[in-house]
Amino acid sequence: MFSYFKNKITSSSFIANYKRMMTYVRPYWFRALIAVLITIPIGGMDAVIAWALKPYMDVVMVEKSAVATSYIPVLIIIFSSMQSGLNYAATYLNTWVGRKISNDVKMDLFNKLLHMDASFFDKTNSGEVLMRFNNDVDLACNGLLANLKLFTTRVFSSISLICVLFYNSWQLAIIAVVILFGALYPLSTVRRRINSIMNKTIFSGGEVMKHFNESFSGNRIISAYNLYDYQNHRFKDTLRTVFHLGMKMIQRTGMMSPLMHFIVSLGIAAVIWYGSYLIVHHTITAGSFVSFIAALIMLYTPIKSIGNNYNNVQMALMAMERVFGLLDRMPAIQSKEKAKIMTGLQKQIEYKDVSFAYEKGRPVLKHVNLTINKGQTIAFVGNSGGGKSTLISLLPRFYDLGNNSGQILIDGTNIKDLDLDSLRQNIAVVFQDNFLFDGTIRENILLGNENAKEEDIQKAIQMACLDEFIKTLKDGLDTQIGERGVLLSGGQKQRIAIARAFLKNAQIVILDEATSALDNKSEAVVQQAIDNLMQDRTVLIIAHRLSTVRNADKIVVVNYGEIVEAGSHEELLNKENSIYASLYRAQLK
Repeated sequence: MFSYFKNKITSSSFIANYKRMMTYVRPYWFRALIAVLITIPIGGMDAVIAWALKPYMDVVMVEKSAVATSYIPVLIIIFSSMQSGLNYAATYLNTWVGRKISNDVKMDLFNKLLHMDASFFDKTNSGEVLMRFNNDVDLACNGLLANLKLFTTRVFSSISLICVLFYNSWQLAIIAVVILFGALYPLSTVRRRINSIMNKTIFSGGEVMKHFNESFSGNRIISAYNLYDYQNHRFKDTLRTVFHLGMKMIQRTGMMSPLMHFIVSLGIAAVIWYGSYLIVHHTITAGSFVSFIAALIMLYTPIKSIGNNYNNVQMALMAMERVFGLLDRMPAIQSKEKAKIMTGLQKQIEYKDVSFAYEKGRPVLKHVNLTINKGQTIAFVGNSGGGKSTLISLLPRFYDLGNNSGQILIDGTNIKDLDLDSLRQNIAVVFQDNFLFDGTIRENILLGNENAKEEDIQKAIQMACLDEFIKTLKDGLDTQIGERGVLLSGGQKQRIAIARAFLKNAQIVILDEATSALDNKSEAVVQQAIDNLMQDRTVLIIAHRLSTVRNADKIVVVNYGEIVEAGSHEELLNKENSIYASLYRAQLK
């Protein structure tokens, strides 16, 4: 999976991604600019405090005059208070801008996620989605801006402090600056050191999130099968991997701060040694030396811990590159330019020499040919894994055929040449396990047509055999159903999905084993709702219980990716050596 998401990181891609990030900053440029400008006086005030020590030392400590005692401490307090206030303002503005940008990027990524093709979700677990589409954004936006504030403050503080150094002694300043660049040199290796394990660290975090999601969604299975030790063991293995990756990160970057601390200590020692020589020979005053040392410590102290901050900056930059890598990822299935709008089914659907494989070399469908006329009900039966679900999943383009894998035509037009949204608008799907969103029954039914009138909603409820059930509820249609409809039975969820399909009023209906998971009583009610839905529509049914498809216009038997026989219920029962007849009689027994 790591290779599935891995992005190649280059300096040119960084520049391009940085420019793209500026497009998200642009709507908030004024506040972002103010936040940056505030860092100038924040950094500059460090130099004012260090510079003030020179007259204080020369006048008070050397000349024993009390003149400076009255105003210099007051000035230091005033400047420190101003610096604190500006620091708060900069932090507030940076956080505001960072979260606004983060929300905008998340909206774009969420929209991208919604339009990803089915193969993306087949290959990606929920933990990876959370890490890539949520956590990376926070790291890239909020983390980058927070560290940008720190970086710009340090830059302006360093420039002003270096000016104080040269003001007090150019000889000592040269030594200090040379040591400074020596201390910063290890930072140039950070990206190379962390690049190789950064993606693995991110995805191991995704694995942790996946375990939490699985335990939440599968809590009943875990309880029913006493899977506590099993889940704990899997989670422990993942945490062990995260731990080892974290320690590798420390091994590759942890020595930088101590190394920089040691180099800085050498610089301070060299300045004190040479500064003492200059004082003895009256080249500089004691006040100049104290002011120099104060400025030097203010300059060097952040350098000793900047390694960790720089690590965070690099991680934020790499997260930004991963985010834009996702934004650049185009869905494998999308509408062509100037695609034809589908206005309905006029004549027929045709599968023409259709072959398909999820993985190369492992075909699921092999040269399927089938014609479905408007208004017909076609039932697909056969062995499990034979290709039935794949066959109907190709019609709404959940998956796409390869260039040399045949065609699916609607009224003679290749579905790849139809506008994707209009194609799916003309197809209603009822699955075996229909997904319901957290909210009310009304909200879930209205997903079929958000602009439906109340009379249309009531008709859909009646046709889906939901009216009696809803009358028993205190809040009726406005009853909360919980996440994934957890407060409803399987039959109730199926009927809500059927009501949703009614409101969509599509001419083509796909029923993917819509009753196979229900008990006999629930199946009878749901089957009545399905029969209502099928009226005056072109219907494709996948059925496990063959008794439910006896009245289909055509029954198609699909085994091992091929259509092995087709005909009406009576025709197939009377056919010699009929596979369908064998399956049907076996189920009756």
